[in-house]
Amino acid sequence: MIRDAGSARICLRALHPDPHPLMTIAYDRAGAGTPLVLIHPLGGDRRVWEPVRERLGRDRDVIALDLPGFGESPPLPGTPTPSALAQAVARFLDGLGIGRPHVAGNSLGGWVALELGLAGRARSVGAIAPAGLWPDPLGPKTGIARRLARGALPAVPLVARWPAGRRALLGSVVARPDRVPPAAAAHLVRAYATAPGFVATNAAMRAATFRGLERVRAPVTLAWPEHDRLVARPAYLPPAVHNRVLRGCGHVPMWDEPEHVANLLLEASAPTRGG
Repeated sequence: MIRDAGSARICLRALHPDPHPLMTIAYDRAGAGTPLVLIHPLGGDRRVWEPVRERLGRDRDVIALDLPGFGESPPLPGTPTPSALAQAVARFLDGLGIGRPHVAGNSLGGWVALELGLAGRARSVGAIAPAGLWPDPLGPKTGIARRLARGALPAVPLVARWPAGRRALLGSVVARPDRVPPAAAAHLVRAYATAPGFVATNAAMRAATFRGLERVRAPVTLAWPEHDRLVARPAYLPPAVHNRVLRGCGHVPMWDEPEHVANLLLEASAPTRGG
């Protein structure tokens, strides 16, 4: 196991046979209680959970990670489907000696959390605006917005200083961008624009659907932000799934209503819910 100060990394090469023996996953871990793994959305990294991590850490052992190809984690050697990403997370958890933690994710992270639930690797699943529950694959999408973000990176820290600038930068994913600190806003844009795994992961995600919701044996809580512009709630969901609405929130709601998001994840991972 390899750790460094500030952020931690775990290397699985010596722990057990692994088809990706040099894969490392960067993560932060803090708090006390039952483990709760937090998985970020496409184009994000583990820092998207900063507004809720302190509150969650009072009652949970919080592990916020960077998916392969995002943040400080290198890309997968193969196709980064949500299932493959979930397998990488499962191997990472094996390295930490954690069998079935509570798992929560946002967007792509919600899909990965559901895959972990389907594989029997989650004590409970909390998914905020989960990707993959669309009825059919979405097909390819142009990368114009991301190319524009990359081109604008030198100006982003300056633009993010003003509320109007943060609205322009984050209005499509955050309902209340003025609540995002300037440095955090600039980091969100930078993470989105520079993630080496973005293109391949986005293509793999849009080419598939998640079909196993009714077969997830762990308790599942799905949360739907009121002002989400990217993911719509499906017309039908299994009766056993717990559904919640996050009022006043956008697709990435952690800055919009951190207390509400934290309470939702604590409820989703409560002992009576997840065992």
